[in-house]
Amino acid sequence: MGKTVFIGKASNAAGGWGALKSCGKRLLESGSPISGARALLKANQPDGFDCPGCAWGDPAHGSSFEFCENGVKAVAWEATDKRTPPDFFAAHSVAALQSWSDYELEQQGRLTHPMRYDRATDTYVRVSWDAAFAEIGEILNSFDTPDRAEFYTSGRASNEAAFLYQLFVRLYGTNNFPDCSNMCHEASGIAMKQAIGVGKGTVLLEDFEKADAIFVIGQNPGTNHPRMLGDLRRAAQRGAKIVVFNPVRERGLERFADPQDKLEMLRGGSTEIASDYFQPQLGGDMAAVRGMAKAVFAADDTALAAGEPPVLDREFLAQHTTDFEAYRTAVETTGWGEIEDQSGLTRLELERAAETYLGAGRVICTWAMGVTQHRHSVITIREIANFMMLRGNIGKPGAGLCPVRGHSNVQGDRTVGINEKAPAAFLDALEKEFDFKAPRKEGHNVLAAIGAMLDGSAKAFIGLGGNFARATPDSPIIAKALSTQKLTVNIATKLNHSHLMPGEVSFILPCLGRTEIDRNSKGVSQIVTVEDSMSMVHGSGGINKPASPELRSEVAIIAGIAAATVGSTKVDWEALADDYDLIRDHIANVIPGFEDYNARVRKPRGFHLRNAASHREWETPAGRAAFWTGPLPTAVEHQVARSQDAVFVLQTFRSHDQYNTTIYGMNDRYRGVYGERSVIFINPADLAELGARAGDRVDVIGKHHDGISRIASDFRLVPYDIPRGCVAGYYPELNVLVPLSSAGDESDTPTSKSVLVSFRTQAAAANAA
Repeated sequence: MGKTVFIGKASNAAGGWGALKSCGKRLLESGSPISGARALLKANQPDGFDCPGCAWGDPAHGSSFEFCENGVKAVAWEATDKRTPPDFFAAHSVAALQSWSDYELEQQGRLTHPMRYDRATDTYVRVSWDAAFAEIGEILNSFDTPDRAEFYTSGRASNEAAFLYQLFVRLYGTNNFPDCSNMCHEASGIAMKQAIGVGKGTVLLEDFEKADAIFVIGQNPGTNHPRMLGDLRRAAQRGAKIVVFNPVRERGLERFADPQDKLEMLRGGSTEIASDYFQPQLGGDMAAVRGMAKAVFAADDTALAAGEPPVLDREFLAQHTTDFEAYRTAVETTGWGEIEDQSGLTRLELERAAETYLGAGRVICTWAMGVTQHRHSVITIREIANFMMLRGNIGKPGAGLCPVRGHSNVQGDRTVGINEKAPAAFLDALEKEFDFKAPRKEGHNVLAAIGAMLDGSAKAFIGLGGNFARATPDSPIIAKALSTQKLTVNIATKLNHSHLMPGEVSFILPCLGRTEIDRNSKGVSQIVTVEDSMSMVHGSGGINKPASPELRSEVAIIAGIAAATVGSTKVDWEALADDYDLIRDHIANVIPGFEDYNARVRKPRGFHLRNAASHREWETPAGRAAFWTGPLPTAVEHQVARSQDAVFVLQTFRSHDQYNTTIYGMNDRYRGVYGERSVIFINPADLAELGARAGDRVDVIGKHHDGISRIASDFRLVPYDIPRGCVAGYYPELNVLVPLSSAGDESDTPTSKSVLVSFRTQAAAANAA
């Protein structure tokens, strides 16, 4: 491992020459720099492939380059010339591989052959596709009820794969669809559905060109969706105000140098992003938003008293909303002392943020998992919707709600049916299209699936992509849950820790990546489709030669399992796997908005799925946008921690060399950390109060009161600009501290941004031992 350097804060802008250097390094490390560079020219292009990274939208006008630093990492990671063939598995037992890091496993390269676990030798051995499908089908059909099986989906699966997957599973007879959205933006969908009738964002990418102000809450685009920085940069350059709420000082939200701006690069310049940067306590976002609303109401009272026009959009409120007066009462009865204590911000700071809101005719509010991974995330997002409705900032150009999703098709997967509680209208249409009776019993989300595996009621786990074991909380418990299964199946491009927790029978089924050519039996290259955070649906066709002739597409693998399990009486799986246009025809018949799917998706940039709320059509029970009228939470985690001696609130997040559970490297350039991932970011004053120094190593102790001992051992303390009482570190290494039993109200999302912890020095650990 390389030398570890801690500087606590990056000294230069995000992007710039550092990003270009990192891109070159990743291409060289892939072993295929030429093919990787060639692939990048087709990333996010109308005649190319959708980036396998984030779900940020593509501009309608297009450009010569539509990729970012982390997009380069994602493409190079997939286009590598490294391989993990059967010989690798013969030389390494599962027990030995379990001690490897996530980074070390993925650095072995692309999987090349279908593999079956041999318990006698504790190794994976080569198996034929037909034998794998037959055994999987036999085991699934041996259960007394289809509800014994859990069918997980990663957000990288295409619309075609996801639709076929849910069709197979419902024909099999269950709605058990745990998927990655359960762990990220579930609260967004639930809250917005309640508030505006649609569980998706209401803005297009073009709205960022028209907004007068953009509020960015609990989000780090510099690492998680760097192409967004280009849109924020252009907004800042034309004078739009960008107000940031984030406990951690993130360099990408302070300054950004666009590597595609030649003049800026030559001059060594950069653009200031945030007009104001506020650092609330972890879990304090709802109180902060309510404080801004309180300031808006006060400004409205002042205007009316002075005989001036109201600052509220009274026409919008009267025509399009319900419960406005009840919400106003709730805000007015919330005292400033409570708001300041819970948010960690002062009244003056929140009034300053409200002034920006009041001075802007068109406002966009964006957020990500800094908002959605708390116990009270749903009502926090309801509060954000409340705030935006006060001045009619939903359903007009340059304004709206914008949850920024992670994986490139996590939104599309939900659209085409990956949903443990699918709407009745969807199931009705599916039944009509395929002439069968779909199960109506609500299925399992991620936490329910884990619970079923632990109590023995689930006997099989099938993962369509992803790294379930490392994405979920309470890591040792998840390992136990997977290892108790009769069957585990993982469809993947590279080896990860989920594959090393085999059930009684276990398969690794290697699939094509997004960047690779997918030819059917006629030799014709096929395209798949995805949906971005702006509800744009567009095509994606790979250009690289497949990593192995043995690889099959996700669609073909699903079709093979389905045919072996439910047969082909109702569905000709082989025909659908050989012609994705047929799958899209079925989607068009089942889901509104996909009419003429095959023609529209082949147009440059695809097409937009209509969002009723963006047209001020409210699909809520009252037919109007609904205010949420409740109080602030009784207490949030930092208030609980403050009542306990030497207890902190921990949030887990990504490093800059990471995308979800995929580790591209050991550095976090923007936060000044190199060569190590076992770090804890902490306020310098808290560090001093602990009697510790920068670089000291500690064990991190979970403080959730459920009788389970949780310890993350040997982490280095790094001083950083973060509120006192708050600390942060990387997942998946810290997932061992996230309690399975602590989840968001209504959303059931693990509370990865509000984990109570304390620290034990290495000396104290030695004494305890």
